[in-house]
Amino acid sequence: MISKKQMALRGMLMAATCLTATPAAAEDKTVEERLDRLEALVMTLVEKIDQQERQSSEDRAAVQQAQQAVAETRALATRTEAVEKKVAENKGGGDGFNVGNTNIKIGGYVKLDAITQKTSGGQLPGNSILRDFFIPSTIPVGGASSGFDTDFNARQTRIFVRGTTDVGEHKLGGYLELDFMVTSGGDERISNSFVPRMRQAYITFDDWLFGQTWSTFQNVGALPDSLDFIGVTPGTVFDRQPMIRYSKNGFSVALEQPETEVTTATGGRVIPGDDKLPDFVLRYQKNGLAIAGILRQLNAGDGDFAPEGDSAFGYGVSVSGKVPIGKNNDFRFMATAGDGLGRYIGLNIVNDAAVTATGRLDPIFTYSGFAAFRHKWSDNLRSTIAGSYFKADNPVALTGFGPTDQVWNGLVNLIYSPAPKFDVGIEYMYAERETEGGLDGNLQKVQVSAKYSF
Repeated sequence: MISKKQMALRGMLMAATCLTATPAAAEDKTVEERLDRLEALVMTLVEKIDQQERQSSEDRAAVQQAQQAVAETRALATRTEAVEKKVAENKGGGDGFNVGNTNIKIGGYVKLDAITQKTSGGQLPGNSILRDFFIPSTIPVGGASSGFDTDFNARQTRIFVRGTTDVGEHKLGGYLELDFMVTSGGDERISNSFVPRMRQAYITFDDWLFGQTWSTFQNVGALPDSLDFIGVTPGTVFDRQPMIRYSKNGFSVALEQPETEVTTATGGRVIPGDDKLPDFVLRYQKNGLAIAGILRQLNAGDGDFAPEGDSAFGYGVSVSGKVPIGKNNDFRFMATAGDGLGRYIGLNIVNDAAVTATGRLDPIFTYSGFAAFRHKWSDNLRSTIAGSYFKADNPVALTGFGPTDQVWNGLVNLIYSPAPKFDVGIEYMYAERETEGGLDGNLQKVQVSAKYSF
């Protein structure tokens, strides 16, 4: 005869065991959580029975049976999890596909830009990249208004291939990215067949990176949500180049490709190509905020265009970030200042340094920044309003009055996503440039874009 206490014990055991076999306990999201609940119930039963002064052998057997059931079920769950993980790995885990022990992922986007723009100080040439996206230093000044010119292009379209391989306890990877910006090809009459170019190509090994990617001095995550290729170009650090970089716990240190651009005493731009030391960059980034510093050795060349070469140090600091504001908003910003930063800021608005007739270098001081606010009107509708500014302290006795003194721009857009990974939007931009000689000009641009990411 089974005692009432034993019947109650077995009933509780059967009810608890059902937790592992049915989805009735909605609050338990995993098998492991259900097993934990079952084990807790069994331990409660054990404690209750231990409190009885006279415990029957049948009771003890029932408890042992329950404990064994828990152990067997937990072992089964572990084996099942391992099998499911292996299946996911063989399928690429839903993120790419496997070739041997290497996971391959292909991605990118296709984008069409329809742009109509007007410049007050001259005409931007047709069939030119100067019409495909905003380049601050090329805003015409001092001439006649161009009227509105319209161009369509799909040159921003890009594709990437990423590979990752587990090598023992190490993680090995590679990344290659291509697009069609700033390249030669067919004109707008017939083919528009633009040549692809390498944007990024690098190897990763644990915390090391070897190859070409965004400069460590730049915080790509702070760039605003714009339809223009960059948007706040005058106020941002923007550079991709080969490097060796080590990153750990938010800190990154890198040796990056050196390249000096100088303005000669006759006002021309020269790239000597005689750099001796790599650019040294240090950055710390956490929770979307970053501070970066750079130290450069600038070189005037080994007597290539002056009686004797010279070198000087360039340096700079940049603070940037992306800050959430409530559920539907975020604020993005960057502020950068330094000596000899020329090619790193705003697509090379000014050169790194000026050079005298005797080959002595005078680094050019610049400061710049941008701010952008993004608001989500709904789950599939968003807007960004942004502005940026750049200022250079050109030594006009050496550079003349032709270089850019200051340039700024502002933009506002509306972007709609009728389906996941598909955006259509419209953006208005206004920009002004002024030279050291006081000549100025503005640019007005309306851009409509459609973009599918994959």
